[in-house]
Amino acid sequence: MTISAIKNEVSPPIAKDLQDLKLRDVVRTLPREVFLKDRSKAWTQVVINVSLVALGYASIAIAPWYLLPFAWIFTGTALTGFFVIAHDAGHRSFADRRWVNDLVGHVLLLPLLYPFHSWRIKHNHHHKHTNKMNEDNAWQPFRPEFYAAQHPAFQQFYRLMRGNLWFLASIAHWASVHFDPNNFKEKERSQIKLSVGVVIAFALVMFPTLFITTGVWGVISFWLMPWLVYHFWMSTFTICHHTASDIPFREPELWNEAESQLFGTVHCDYPRWVEYLCHDINVHIPHHISTAIPSYNLRLADAALLDIWGDKLYRSKFSWQLMRDITTKCHLYDAENCYTPFPK
Repeated sequence: MTISAIKNEVSPPIAKDLQDLKLRDVVRTLPREVFLKDRSKAWTQVVINVSLVALGYASIAIAPWYLLPFAWIFTGTALTGFFVIAHDAGHRSFADRRWVNDLVGHVLLLPLLYPFHSWRIKHNHHHKHTNKMNEDNAWQPFRPEFYAAQHPAFQQFYRLMRGNLWFLASIAHWASVHFDPNNFKEKERSQIKLSVGVVIAFALVMFPTLFITTGVWGVISFWLMPWLVYHFWMSTFTICHHTASDIPFREPELWNEAESQLFGTVHCDYPRWVEYLCHDINVHIPHHISTAIPSYNLRLADAALLDIWGDKLYRSKFSWQLMRDITTKCHLYDAENCYTPFPK
């Protein structure tokens, strides 16, 4: 079935000014099919992903030392698929029942030691305020005056996280944000404590068991190295989703939801094996148009958006040159030029 045959019979939203463009009008242009949950597809994703992670751990167990890096990369990337399914659960696009979403989210994030509700709440805040200064919590650049006022040690840390060590930035975010209930509203804290408690209980069982059965090297090989690979992808995916030298963060009074979600979000192509293991999470523009779209429908939604908006959408391809451009140019906020590099 072609896109033209199934898309809604709604004319593309035409706005004389971007400030007149409404996100709901963009949503109405998408085929109805992209919003439909398919229980079979959802649980097939889970079964395949669990099987691939198990295969990854088996490969770590039997691989000679010179093949271990490949086993770590495969396993860590497959674990990133766990995160993506939990990501659907966090947006309630995995299942209709909330308790199923919560259960799947908690279980699949356990190997990554991510508290589900903590991540879910912060991530949904990002979707409501994408690329809005003072609000977005995903790779928001520092203002130059704020950066200049910081201690030199903190400045150096920020330089590394926005520069050559970008791939470790999600670890800093994970550790500093998700475990402290005080980072959340009072009404949310009981959920945060539940998710943190689940992660701590899992860690108290998993780490001693792994250490007793496999030793220090087993903890490093079976958990730490795949976990670091996961954070490489987590950092890389998220910085690429909304960061380019010509994609602006807007001041709140100038921010427009439709502009930020449609034109401030990046579709980035990765090698096909990465796309498969990570369930097309980098087909990211439709996900920001509506979080109700399950991951297995993202490509259908993306084709519909392309049919309407064409080359106006921001599309890139992962490469080390792309990462070099981001990490050498996109450092501090600049209202006119989007970003300015760090002062020398």
